[in-house]
Amino acid sequence: MRYLIASFLAAALTVGNSYAETTPATESTSDKPRQLVLFDGKTLRDLFAPKETQPTQIRYSRAFIDSLPKVKTEKRTDQWQCMAEALYFEARGESVKGQFAVAEVILNRAAHSAFPESVCGVINQGTASGRKYQCQFTYNCDGLSDKIREHSAYERVGKVADLLLNGAPKELTAGATHYHTKAVNPRWARVYERTTTIGVHHFYRMPTRLSQN
Repeated sequence: MRYLIASFLAAALTVGNSYAETTPATESTSDKPRQLVLFDGKTLRDLFAPKETQPTQIRYSRAFIDSLPKVKTEKRTDQWQCMAEALYFEARGESVKGQFAVAEVILNRAAHSAFPESVCGVINQGTASGRKYQCQFTYNCDGLSDKIREHSAYERVGKVADLLLNGAPKELTAGATHYHTKAVNPRWARVYERTTTIGVHHFYRMPTRLSQN
């Protein structure tokens, strides 16, 4: 019996050292329920609360994108809005892989010294001139309406935008900064290195500018 009592007290002391009670000593414990705080300052509620996680592996398929939850309102930042609209007007008819590839180009430009430093800056570059077809992304200066009519397609490309803006790997275009459809042949396509072709788009990488001493 003495052994059992000693074992019980030892176990109680061990458990007691693994958490702290948040009820202050000056409060009556009968008036307020106690909340256990475990290691790292987390409560039991924190441990068992549902967690929002990004998928560990990207799959470039319609089924994968459709399986993801709709992008929450609080995540629809200005940068997300610009990216989602660009993907909608530039690539909504492309495969999911093609949409990811176009998004990569936008992010690659934002990281390149020759372009604006933000997603919105990249997408809106050249629109201030007001001249038709003189902007970087044609839908911004082709004179056509930019009203979003296919809302399911917009929600889908919005998920692609959310994934890329939140760190999904850029592994499709080998750092491409330009692309064009197979129906056209711009002059720069004869100068820049073609990195890949996905769907109806050819992708190219601008040469790295070397500093001169």
